[in-house]
Amino acid sequence: MIFPQPRPEIRDLSPVAHGALDFTELEQSNLRPDDILDFSVNSNPYGSSHTVRTAIASVPLDCYPDREALALRRALSAHHIIPMESILPGNGTVELIWLVALAYLQPGDFALILGPTFGEYANAAALMGAEIHSWHAQPEDNFAFNPIQIAHQLEWTNYRLVFLCNPNNPTGQSLPIDRLTGWAAQYPDTLFVVDEAYITFAADAASALSLNTPNVLVLRSMTKDYALAGLRLGYAVGSLGVIAALRKVRPPWNVNALAQAAGIAALADQAHLHASLQKLRENKRAFVAGLIELGLSPIPSSTHYFLVRVGDGAGFRRTLLWKGLQVRDCASFGLPAYMRIATRRPEENARLLVAIREVKS
Repeated sequence: MIFPQPRPEIRDLSPVAHGALDFTELEQSNLRPDDILDFSVNSNPYGSSHTVRTAIASVPLDCYPDREALALRRALSAHHIIPMESILPGNGTVELIWLVALAYLQPGDFALILGPTFGEYANAAALMGAEIHSWHAQPEDNFAFNPIQIAHQLEWTNYRLVFLCNPNNPTGQSLPIDRLTGWAAQYPDTLFVVDEAYITFAADAASALSLNTPNVLVLRSMTKDYALAGLRLGYAVGSLGVIAALRKVRPPWNVNALAQAAGIAALADQAHLHASLQKLRENKRAFVAGLIELGLSPIPSSTHYFLVRVGDGAGFRRTLLWKGLQVRDCASFGLPAYMRIATRRPEENARLLVAIREVKS
C-alpha cells in the first residue's frame, strides 16, 4: 500500500516515557485512577492554593485567551524582578523545549545533553535532525555532575544547544551555577538551555536567572511547585533575541485562559508555596530514614525526589501498582535497576513504606 510518508527523522523517534498515571495501563489492569497513590510525579503533594481555584472559576470559557499572556507576564516580571519582554509563557516546559529545538536546530547541528535526564530534550533535537551527544553521570558518584568531564565534552565540537536540567530529573543533583557562567562565556555561540522545573524544591539553590547572560535560556515550570499539572503551564526567560525567536515559532493561543488565571493567582499566594515546601523538606527526612530502615539506600539529592536502587525497577513498580501505589521505574533513563520516588505527605509516605516492607519480606 502506498501512502504519504512522514519526514525521515520520525522513523527512529520513540515516544518518551513519563511519570504520572497511564490510564490505558490502569484500564487494562482493571485498576481505577482514583485508587492509585502516585509517587511517580515530582509535583507538590499539598496541591494548589485555594486562590487558584477561585481564579479559575471566574474565567469565561467562551472567550479566547490573551495570546500574549500580558497579565501573566507582568506577574512573572514582578515576581522575578525581570523585564516582561524577556518572558515567554508556554504550555508546560515540554512545549518550550520543542520550541527551542524548532527555532535553533537544523540537520547537521550538534546538541549536547547532560544525562541521565528528561527524554524530551533528545526527542526534540532528533526530530530537527540534530546529532545528539551525551554526557552521563555515574552511579559511583551518586549521579553528581562532574564539571571537569563536562568541560572536556564541551571541547569536542561546536554545540548549537546544550540541555541541562538543574536540579536534574531523575537524580535530583544540582550543578554549581558558577560553572555554567564560565561555559557560557567560553562558548558564546552555544545556547545553554537550563531547565529549572524543580529548582524551588532545592533549598538555597542558585538559579541561572541571576546570570543575565545572552546565551543562557532558563525554563521554569509552574506545574510542579504550584501544583498546576492539569493545566500545563511553564515559561522561558532569556535574552530578547532568544525570546523573539521562540515567539516566532510558537503556536497561537498556546497558553489557555484557565492556565493564565491560575498562574497569576498562584504567584500571588507565596505563603502557600513556602509552607508546603517547608513541610515537604521535613517529610523527606523522615521518609528517607524509613527507607533506610527497610534496607534501601536512597541516593542523596537536593530535591524531594530521589533514586533508589532496587534491582528490577519495572518489576518493583508493577508489584507496588497492584497495591495501589505507583513509583517511577527508571528504565527510560537508562537506569533499569532504579526507581524514582517523590516525597508526599507523611501518611502517604507511611503507606508506601508498609507496602515496600511487604514486597521485601
